[in-house]
Amino acid sequence: MPHMIEVDHLTKYYGGRPAINDVTFEVDQGEILGFLGPNGAGKTTTMRILTGYMPPSDGTARIAGFDVFKDSLECRKRVGYLPEPSPYILK
Repeated sequence: MPHMIEVDHLTKYYGGRPAINDVTFEVDQGEILGFLGPNGAGKTTTMRILTGYMPPSDGTARIAGFDVFKDSLECRKRVGYLPEPSPYILK
């Protein structure tokens, strides 16, 4: 059975500056993963790539065995992502 999330050598550059560089990890079904780090560490960039909002500069990412860009519809069926601050919170 494939991992629920597979990230392999994920890299994203903005201009010549890396936002994330060579990130690799796996998450199995039932595991809980949290991204912790200071501002600018690449947490949001990684999540945007995993949810198909932006392409990586290099590397691959899969959700339930599906490539996040080649099979984006299948990935989106399996992922819920609510970034902060939520655009749905009324003030």
